[in-house]
Amino acid sequence: MALLSCQDLSLGYEGKPILEHISFEVNPGDYLCIVGENGSGKSTLMKTILGLIHPLKGKVLTGDGLRQNEIGYLPQQTVVQRDFPASVYEIVLSGCQGRQGLRPFYSKEDKELAWMNIQRMEIEPLARRCYRELSGGQQQRVLLARALCATRKLLLLDEPVAGLDPRVTAEMYQLISDLNRRDGITVVMISHDLEAALRYATHILHIGARIYCGPVEDYLRSETGVHYLGRGGYRP
Repeated sequence: MALLSCQDLSLGYEGKPILEHISFEVNPGDYLCIVGENGSGKSTLMKTILGLIHPLKGKVLTGDGLRQNEIGYLPQQTVVQRDFPASVYEIVLSGCQGRQGLRPFYSKEDKELAWMNIQRMEIEPLARRCYRELSGGQQQRVLLARALCATRKLLLLDEPVAGLDPRVTAEMYQLISDLNRRDGITVVMISHDLEAALRYATHILHIGARIYCGPVEDYLRSETGVHYLGRGGYRP
């Protein structure tokens, strides 16, 4: 059964569509990269999957026992968010809020989960540090640990390496790949780095004037992929 299914979605604002007739499925264990031109609706699609925006048409369905509040989300950061005056531990722990229900306080299990994900992201020495004092790469690890507190199944990542230097970018890609391949977490990621998308992802969703969704190998041979990559194709 598909973990996530989008059926004939049309997306937009104030009744005006920016993206129409999008249908695709994400199965457990997939690593789907969403690529396409700027302004094509990639972030709008992700927000619609999360229920933050209502589609103009169509449905977003979850399966395999996944509830919408059990999706981990790492959004693009704003300048204000980068300057947030809280400790690393507090930010990671806040990822458990969707699990609380009506409980007014974090449980022992919530705190243990937060610490486990701090260890998972190898940021234990930063746990008591103020978030705004960290480097961009360290902040992204914190936010990824926070997102992991919300889910055991599905991560949605909106350009998680934006603004990072090449070394830190490579480390972040490897962390995400390990979560997918080693830990079995399904990943849906928006990326402008097509080369990395083709290297790490199992599936590509290309949106824009041309639309494609399917395995990476088929994308390279598809009309959409050939047009977007150029006649020379992709050479790993």
